[in-house]
Amino acid sequence: TAERMDEVRKRQEENHLPPGYDRHCRDLDPAESDRRAAAGEAFVVRFRAPLSGKTVFNDLVRGEMHVGADHVPDYVLVRGNGEPLYTLVNPVDDALMDITHVLRGEDLLSSTPRQLALYDALRAVGVTERPTPAFGHLPYVMGEGNRKLSKRDPESSLNMYRESGYLPEGLTNYLALLGWSIGDDREFFGKDEMAQHFEVSRVNPNPARFDLKKCRAINGDWIRFLPADEIGRRLVPYLAAAGLVADPPTEDQQRIIDDVMPLIHERMDTLDQAAPMIGFLFVPDDRLVIDPVDAAKILTDGSVEVLTTARDVLAALTDWTTPEIERALRTALVEGLGLKPKLAFGPVRL
Repeated sequence: TAERMDEVRKRQEENHLPPGYDRHCRDLDPAESDRRAAAGEAFVVRFRAPLSGKTVFNDLVRGEMHVGADHVPDYVLVRGNGEPLYTLVNPVDDALMDITHVLRGEDLLSSTPRQLALYDALRAVGVTERPTPAFGHLPYVMGEGNRKLSKRDPESSLNMYRESGYLPEGLTNYLALLGWSIGDDREFFGKDEMAQHFEVSRVNPNPARFDLKKCRAINGDWIRFLPADEIGRRLVPYLAAAGLVADPPTEDQQRIIDDVMPLIHERMDTLDQAAPMIGFLFVPDDRLVIDPVDAAKILTDGSVEVLTTARDVLAALTDWTTPEIERALRTALVEGLGLKPKLAFGPVRL
């Protein structure tokens, strides 16, 4: 009964004993058990675990593991309401699907001896003829303050990375580095290369720390690695979400994206940086508002001469490229008018 189990737990706590079922009904006669169940007495179904010896298995990440029988209790397979538990359903599911390898978190390591014993039982009753799967238990991922990363932490949300403009290539690359290395101190690699070199025995069993700054840096490496036109294509949903372009963009909007991508390609770590960097380029002329306070700091009494000279020299240009524009303005304003670059170029930019 639940009351008796509460007394057992209390007694175990008082005597500093490991918690768990005390095998009270383990040797109950099957006929007596059936009679009490038929009479409506509540019951659960437990696995009869070995009383002696030890479970030995080779963990793909941690090597050979030894677990004594005293750490494998007669655990529950089916609840009192008739619902089967994970400890029964999961091994049965794996056996029926011919699963060969199980990779999971280290928090499930303690349940492995129970499942190994159940696999042996499933083979004994003919559920499967397959060998027991190989198990590997992966390390925790730690978040801020060296605590286990929780599904409630922002870093755990896939949508956060999508909305912030992280590339799938960058996020996959960084996640692979949590507890594993491709070797030779290399941190930048693609999915195909990772698949070619991955070996589970080289996974570090110690907890890995999730570093959002490093994840962002690797994402930036991927943005700069992919061609500018490909990044421009992936940028469209972020510009559309900011209300700057249509999706798909108009012809004029697409031309702006194509023209500006080579200029900002090297400066982004995440795609959502693009909207504040180039948003002003998509504002129609009749909606472009210049802050008068900011303008007054740049436009001085000498600005009319600067702007008139800049207009004339730019109008005469036949090669409308960045190097030629800079050369012409520098020659006319800095050398010609004798101005410092800040005073020469500030009014022109505004």
